[in-house]
Amino acid sequence: MSDRKTAVTTPYTIGTAPFRPGEEADFGGKFKEQPGDLNRPDPTKCSADDTIKHASGLVRVLTDDGEAKGDWIPDISAEQLIQGLEYMMRLRIFDDRMMKMQRTGKLSFYMRSFGEEAVAIAQTMALEDNDWIFPSYRQPGAQFVRGRDMVSMICHCIGNTEDNVRGRQMPVHYTWKEGRFISISSPVGTQFSQAVGVAMASAYKGLDEACITWLGDGTSAQGDYHYALNFASTFKPPVILNVVNNQWAISTHQNLATGGRTFAERGLAYDIPSIRVDGNDFLALYSVTRWARERASAGLGPTHIEVYTYRAGAHSSSDDPSAYRPDDEFLCWPGGDPVDRLKQYLIKSGNWDEKNHAKLEKKIDDEVMTAYKEACEFGDLASGPYPPASTIFTEVYETVPWHVQEQREELGK
Repeated sequence: MSDRKTAVTTPYTIGTAPFRPGEEADFGGKFKEQPGDLNRPDPTKCSADDTIKHASGLVRVLTDDGEAKGDWIPDISAEQLIQGLEYMMRLRIFDDRMMKMQRTGKLSFYMRSFGEEAVAIAQTMALEDNDWIFPSYRQPGAQFVRGRDMVSMICHCIGNTEDNVRGRQMPVHYTWKEGRFISISSPVGTQFSQAVGVAMASAYKGLDEACITWLGDGTSAQGDYHYALNFASTFKPPVILNVVNNQWAISTHQNLATGGRTFAERGLAYDIPSIRVDGNDFLALYSVTRWARERASAGLGPTHIEVYTYRAGAHSSSDDPSAYRPDDEFLCWPGGDPVDRLKQYLIKSGNWDEKNHAKLEKKIDDEVMTAYKEACEFGDLASGPYPPASTIFTEVYETVPWHVQEQREELGK
């Protein structure tokens, strides 16, 4: 018999969350990265190599004391920042009201953007009005920036006769042609490749248009993410590719999907300039996105961005995050609350105050309730009326195929 001893090894743990329910969350205090650490490269000349430090670091503008510092301070007025604050407050209050309505049976399903309000709002404000938006399900705030009416959004969530999707999508899977806001998709990740394709079409036509799209840290582990980066690297279309690293997919931690030190660094392997930005810093988000848009206009193609943030709420109305993370984890997040951070910056710079803030909160809350009541005049979840069954055959084909027409006739519609 052999006298060799069998080695005992510890199994490699993949994707372990740093904290679990009942444990104390501790992200190590404030961010070590500071505003001013990273320069702002010339967007008309920047290569992927010029952003190596930006992909491993963290672009910030707002300090922990609420001041703006560094090369990335954006060219944006106080009036625009107040408008951005209002959009974020509107989204948060809208989300809160819709969740209450879901809990009381007035909506079937809902997804909040709690803690991530700055992402779509700051980034959409940095774009041009003719740019295309390919969202995931936590970017409804882009519609506020583009001017969509809350009544229209609520009608879609209810699925009544004024739902512009005619009941053919899940609630909060918005689409809005007038705002160039492309339909949200339940099969996550498809929007990345689609955005690259539309950006390629815009480039072929010689149009000064860009596409922006987002997916989550969990979705970045899927093939759609890499297909998009591969095509973006090859054809250099005007597209802004965002990985929103909000720490959690549905219930799995971002450690399971990282595949490296940061998500931003992945883009460097595709020779795409890549930047990691504080996703709760409105000014930094605006500035980085504006920089990426300038690159697109200069004909330099794609930019890859990791938006470093935290999903403060549940994944959806069907999720219970207390089953997989501590209840107070969001309170420990070094990036803080995006709404409060912009509010404090505006107050410190003398452009805002608590009285105006409270007044605006009350105004928005009243507007949301009024919009819900108006939306219900076109039908509610419990009793309808709903879009007719015949709508499954309309607004899909320009010329209805014969077999679809046969099905419609069989249905008697």
